[in-house]
Amino acid sequence: MNVDILSVSQLTQQIKTGLETLFPQVKIKGEISNFKKHSSGHCYLTLKDERAQIAAVVWKATASRICFSLKDGLDVIAEGRLEVYPPSGRYQLICASITEAGQGALQQAYAELLQKLAKAGYFSTERKRPIPEIPETIGLITSPTGAVIEDMSNVLERRFPAARVLLYPVSVQGTNAAEAVASGITYFNNTNNNNHRPEVIIIARGGGSLEDLQAFNGELVANAIYHSELPVISAIGHETDLTIADMVADLRAGTPSIAAELAVPDTQELLRHIENLQSRRESMLLGKLEGADRQVYSICSSYAFNRPLLQMQQFDDRLNALVDQMGRTIKGGYSEKARDYASVCQQLSLLDYRKTLQRGYVLVKQEGKFVTGATKLHPTDDVELLFHDGVLPAVISNKKLH
Repeated sequence: MNVDILSVSQLTQQIKTGLETLFPQVKIKGEISNFKKHSSGHCYLTLKDERAQIAAVVWKATASRICFSLKDGLDVIAEGRLEVYPPSGRYQLICASITEAGQGALQQAYAELLQKLAKAGYFSTERKRPIPEIPETIGLITSPTGAVIEDMSNVLERRFPAARVLLYPVSVQGTNAAEAVASGITYFNNTNNNNHRPEVIIIARGGGSLEDLQAFNGELVANAIYHSELPVISAIGHETDLTIADMVADLRAGTPSIAAELAVPDTQELLRHIENLQSRRESMLLGKLEGADRQVYSICSSYAFNRPLLQMQQFDDRLNALVDQMGRTIKGGYSEKARDYASVCQQLSLLDYRKTLQRGYVLVKQEGKFVTGATKLHPTDDVELLFHDGVLPAVISNKKLH
């Protein structure tokens, strides 16, 4: 079997072409070792597990985007491409991104749930409920211990001490945290005790890692917030932290203290607003009184007010004139209608058949109907003769008339 003789460079180039073509993008999980950061900003390290290792390079631009410190012993997930470095005859991973191993899985789950909820309309601004301006009762879902509840209590007491706060104590991280938070939202929505039903709900906790905030990045809490009939303010972590609960909530606060400020008005501002309204009301009332006073003065000074008898005499004269005019109109109308009526009666009298009968004419009826011709009668037919002064029976004889 004849085999071509290759130079080291030729063989290395073929390996480089084949390997880089076969693995244009890979994602590797391993432990960092032999980590070195060059003065140029590039980072060189080895990724290893129990049975193998691979060299890796993180260029300066990529290293500047990594939000945690790379160090030996850290489990990471590196994504990039394989490259063969001919001068040393070895292959290495050129890293495009590096995330902590646990964080990578959480980030992926976060991204998938984010996409799912966005498609379902959970983040739509149209469905977000308004926050009441002056709530009498606030439902607070947070840990009963720690700085969060103390800070929020101080803010609420300072800004609006009249508000009543109902605490639903929960664990804000750990295995059962999500279930506890969701149960708190459901309780405040479904309770039959009016004393335990708030007008707004605040979900709060302090800052933490992605793992610490995982309860607020799950679907369980997102569903509870989305289906809540009560408006929800979310204050999870610090200003830079953004959870799925924050995005589904009706209002997101950067910190728990800010949430307390957003939930209630400032008492001093309310008092100043009330004073302004009272002052405006007094000014408007005084203005109306002054206007009414000027109007009364104008009326009292008018000619009509000072000459009431003359005004009444003028009205009386106009009234009498109208009465006379109405009398003449009615009398003339009645006379005209009477003449029309007499004329119609005269015309109807001329058409009355009884007047004709008085002149010697007779009407013939047979079986209740008037007979209009001789041909319609036969011998022995019984008929009635209608004179002007009565009715006589008659029988048609056989004698022919000539």
